[in-house]
Amino acid sequence: MTPSCWPLHCPTTSDSRGLFISFEGPEGAGKTTQIDQLAQRLRMAKHEVCTTREPGGTPLGEQLRALLLDPATSNRDPVIEVLLMMASRRDHIQEVIRPQLAAGVVVITDRYTDSTYAYQGCGSGIEHQWISLIMERVTGGLLPSLTILLDLDPATGLTRKYHALGDKEAFSSFEGRGLAYHRRVREGFLDLARLSPERWLTLDATRPVEWVSNHIWDRINQLVNSTSNLDQALRPQEPPGRRNK
Repeated sequence: MTPSCWPLHCPTTSDSRGLFISFEGPEGAGKTTQIDQLAQRLRMAKHEVCTTREPGGTPLGEQLRALLLDPATSNRDPVIEVLLMMASRRDHIQEVIRPQLAAGVVVITDRYTDSTYAYQGCGSGIEHQWISLIMERVTGGLLPSLTILLDLDPATGLTRKYHALGDKEAFSSFEGRGLAYHRRVREGFLDLARLSPERWLTLDATRPVEWVSNHIWDRINQLVNSTSNLDQALRPQEPPGRRNK
């Protein structure tokens, strides 16, 4: 998925009028399809939408994405991987996410902070406490109002990716890691969802596309009470004491 918005230069603020939504899930879960469908529905309801992704979302982020996903780098030190991810995320937040939220836009990102905990934390074994210390500095505590987890067995997801690409050699540095790695990643996502059920919506990604998209739309309506009043939605979540500073 190519980002639909590039950096919007305006003052950033935690007092945002927009709505921040993230999509997470194992490889091959169908995030791109569901993001496209949700964005289309929101635009049809006359809402301004920014779709973006991590790593990526900015010119610098896309350069780092190419480096991180290069199959030749699959054996990179996971600490270096975390730091590269964090550099991309910091730029993404400053240049895209916060400005768009401040402008009242619905920001939908394909992956955000939870992917770092699942992939580099659970998948690669980096301590979550260490990741959290860096994450707080990088994000300023900014979390989505809603995180949608598209869940499926990693073997199924990787098979989907193989058929979509037509060649296993085209797998990215993450996709090409062993099945055991991807099972740890999946469990990481499920653990995160269990820890914060108020923020997460977990859906079976093996169900029909329309079934999944309808459940997502229902949850969006619960968040905002009515699709015609989206600007009154829950603000992006930030730790107590950060608001209005």
